[in-house]
Amino acid sequence: MASAAAILHDLKSLANAHNVAGMAHFGINPHKRLGISVEQMRRIARAARRDHAAALTLWKTGIPEARIVASMIADPAALRSDDMEAWAVEFDSWDVCDQVCANLFEKTPFARRKIRAWAKRDEEFVKRAAFSLIACLATHDKRAPDEDFLALLPLIERAATDDRNFVRKAVNWALRGIGKRNVPLNKAAIATARRLRALDSRAARWIAADALRELEGDAVQASLKARSMSGRALPARAA
Repeated sequence: MASAAAILHDLKSLANAHNVAGMAHFGINPHKRLGISVEQMRRIARAARRDHAAALTLWKTGIPEARIVASMIADPAALRSDDMEAWAVEFDSWDVCDQVCANLFEKTPFARRKIRAWAKRDEEFVKRAAFSLIACLATHDKRAPDEDFLALLPLIERAATDDRNFVRKAVNWALRGIGKRNVPLNKAAIATARRLRALDSRAARWIAADALRELEGDAVQASLKARSMSGRALPARAA
């Protein structure tokens, strides 16, 4: 089990300034970046194994890659609701937000409660986290009943007029994720998208058009029908 200091040393040894320069093209905040790939971070996290104390220390460094590794080695059962709040308000880039949601937050018992609370927040990345969590759960929580996701569609509708880039992309991701789980949820997501298409909002219309393009497309429709008997959910592409 590696210490936080050892993990940070390994991360810094892989720093690549050229990669940092290219990240801005993808809307990634370059502040304090090391320029390390997710696969490199995963290798370091696998070697470190689960270490909640080290994760909390890594988060405090403010280094995006260290924070992503923190989400990979933290213990979801040990993470407190207050910790989630403290981490969420410090999100300042979509990749850290989404990685933390996928690696850690969705596995906590607080995930659904945070979705409803954060969907009402004003901070761009806190609000994004709500919809990133929906997308992650739609993809990974195979046992969740359809009712859980049907209950989240009104949150998507309410947030669809937020024209901030990182919010609208996450709202779109969440809608597509729900619509790719199974045939009934696909129909419900399409109905939601059609309502959004009629709104006087450029953000809502963009979300609707992009979601309908995928959810009504031949590839998704064929896959959903083929998988409907097995109950397997389709993966949702990230925003």
